[in-house]
Amino acid sequence: MPQPLTIWAVSDGRAGIENQVLGLAEAVQELTPSTIVVKRIRYSSLYDRLPTALKLWPDAMLSERSDSLDAPYPDIWIAAGRSTIPFSSRMRKRSGQRTMVVQLQNPRHNLKAFDLVIAPEHDHVRGKNVLSLIGSTNRVAPHRLEIAYENWRDHIDNLPHPRVCVMVGGRSKAYDIDEKRAYALAIEIRSAIQQSGGSLLLTVSRRTPDNARRIFEDVLHDLPGIIYDGKGENPYFAFLYAADHFLVTEDSVNMATEVAGTGKPLQILPLERRTLGSGEKFEDFHETLRAKGIAHPFNGILADGHYNSAHKAYPPLNETKRASEHLLTMYFARRP
Repeated sequence: MPQPLTIWAVSDGRAGIENQVLGLAEAVQELTPSTIVVKRIRYSSLYDRLPTALKLWPDAMLSERSDSLDAPYPDIWIAAGRSTIPFSSRMRKRSGQRTMVVQLQNPRHNLKAFDLVIAPEHDHVRGKNVLSLIGSTNRVAPHRLEIAYENWRDHIDNLPHPRVCVMVGGRSKAYDIDEKRAYALAIEIRSAIQQSGGSLLLTVSRRTPDNARRIFEDVLHDLPGIIYDGKGENPYFAFLYAADHFLVTEDSVNMATEVAGTGKPLQILPLERRTLGSGEKFEDFHETLRAKGIAHPFNGILADGHYNSAHKAYPPLNETKRASEHLLTMYFARRP
């Protein structure tokens, strides 16, 4: 019987990035026996902000908090994020070409350094070794969501339907959310939930400005439901399982992709664009979701199969499975 594959899931440890590499690694594990090892790369403060091109001796630049990246090397290296590039681009040579190197997102690096680049369609990365996906890889799987829900069942089971999950991002290179926009969105969300007779499941991100966070909490606090304040166990996966309807701010590809993986109604909440022309890639992504009948704009009304017959159910988006199948086809084709 062949030995299980060893997969390193490599990132800087940020949840949004780590979930992408873990999601793909776990999808591979579903298809073939594999051992997954999580690796978190952290540079010392002196070198952390250096561009990739100047990280010429990356091993010497790591902090004591970083995981070891020494041999024996894995069969498959799956990485994402700027911090991983200095190691990803060297891994084939270090492993004597034994390790298959898979880089997620747009590496902004010579694509020939990797065996496979898996990038979002809206990043427009092109190459013979590039697989383009709608959105990002993720950990959304029915069994994982159901397990997460069990820890929150007592808090959610009695909430009235429709359960409306509101996912708020925040400030990024392309978007921002000021007090005026936060208040306007919160008022519209409150009205829509009250008209539906439903309940609220609210989660904000670390990028949500404190003043915007407080506005959402103040305006929505007396609705039946749960407002996650970032303390204690994160109910994110439980919300994905339990909610009937999702409202997601337009700044997050990850959150929209994860919701699309559930097959449930999804509407996009508009934010402020920071500069003229910013957010164009996100608009490309949302246009793809609209064309597939997955996402729709939010105009103050919950628009889904129950409230608006124009919006039909759609097959859950599972680009992570497609990526895992492509990866393994490549891996077994290159084995001696």
